[in-house]
Amino acid sequence: MQTSTDTPPGPRVRPDRLVAVLAFTGIIGALTQTLVVPLIAELPAILNTSASNSSWVITATLLVGAVATPVVGRLGDMYGKRRMLLVCTVPLILGSVTCAMSSSLVPMLVGRGLQGLGVGLIPLGISALRDLLPPERLHSSIALMSSSMGIGGALGLPVAAAVAQHANWRALFWAVALLSVIAAALIAIAVPEVPRGGRPARFDFVGAVGLGVALTCLLLAVSKGADWGWVSGTTLGLFAAAALVLLAWGAWELGRPAPLIDLRIAARRPVLLTNAASVVVGFGMYAQSLIIPQLLQLPAETGYGLGRSMVAMGLWMAPAGVVMMAVSPIGGRLSSARGPKITLFVGCVIIALGYGSSMLLMGSAWGLMIVTCICSCGVGFAYGAMPALIMGAVPQSETASANAVNSLMRAMGTSISAAVVGVVLTQMSVQVGEYSLPTESGFRTGLLIGCAVALVAAAVTLTIPSSERKQLERVQEKAPARV
Repeated sequence: MQTSTDTPPGPRVRPDRLVAVLAFTGIIGALTQTLVVPLIAELPAILNTSASNSSWVITATLLVGAVATPVVGRLGDMYGKRRMLLVCTVPLILGSVTCAMSSSLVPMLVGRGLQGLGVGLIPLGISALRDLLPPERLHSSIALMSSSMGIGGALGLPVAAAVAQHANWRALFWAVALLSVIAAALIAIAVPEVPRGGRPARFDFVGAVGLGVALTCLLLAVSKGADWGWVSGTTLGLFAAAALVLLAWGAWELGRPAPLIDLRIAARRPVLLTNAASVVVGFGMYAQSLIIPQLLQLPAETGYGLGRSMVAMGLWMAPAGVVMMAVSPIGGRLSSARGPKITLFVGCVIIALGYGSSMLLMGSAWGLMIVTCICSCGVGFAYGAMPALIMGAVPQSETASANAVNSLMRAMGTSISAAVVGVVLTQMSVQVGEYSLPTESGFRTGLLIGCAVALVAAAVTLTIPSSERKQLERVQEKAPARV
């Protein structure tokens, strides 16, 4: 991690207030991911459409967020993080209002797509911390900011479920709109802009479009492959298109003096291996989020389901968010003392232990709560360490872009996790009347896969070279001036 000499002189800030505001904005960005989960069964009736079409309400946010994150990150490096943080709150507000006023599929998809742009708040906030905080506060602050993704998801689910069950569903979106307005006001007050020297380089529009097309094809194939068929012409065609466009995009980026993503820096071992670990950690983190809610809600008559309501399920999983918030300062102190590589390794091992413990604890709600808390503890360590590893290996002019790519890699891991777990549970299911229910063996297999993947992530982490100051200085000296 950098020392104070790496950070250009900037405006005076109040660190506690800055971290609190940025963590709050990150929680709001994460809320948009779980906001519609309690509404999934009701969406076809709400929007007067089919269940298949209503699933796009979730997919739209995923796609837009994945495409926009690296673009927003690059713009943050070019024009300033504070400015782009404020820009990101605008579509979040407009999207939430649009969703709240929707009664059909198309406006809901438009609103959810706009909400997807809010995902960029998290990598931008992490990058702003590097610009504005003293080195001794950086690790713990990054850990808290990173954990806001899990905190928002874990705490938002029971609240959203309670509102959906006892009030009008539109109140969920109106609440997010209001919170986003508050976040924008707090950013304007508490987050100063760091002065930037020189004129920003020209934005790489071709690179942005190329990456957007490639990611859209890839994520559509991964997220919809189970519905369309993994060997269907549509799915295979999307995978092929993604591969071809990515190859062309890579060639374009390597030839640009100011690319959207500097692939030469991204190919350096610390960055490349951290991003590889991020994909695997994202997979390991998300698997339990797909499996445990189903175990809690399936009827007790199955012999392994616990028959809880949606609200009760959310409440049983809420402590995991509290645990993640509680351990993030510990992870920050460990990174300061031993380096973020050790913190990431410890986090991956804890996630694996959490999955392993599920083999003994999945028979009760208390047991499943313990499993989610252990896994969330590991995620809190891991999510705080990955941005620190990235920022310790890239020049400061690339901070937001590099963090955005790392965030994208984690999102790719969650998408792959959803596809793999979905296939496992579908293949290991039984027909009960009109419904196809996953078997207990299917759930156990999915949890064991999560355990194995977390161990793979730990192994990948051990191959990440330790970041040294001299290595970083060489990166900065060789990197072309882009901003």
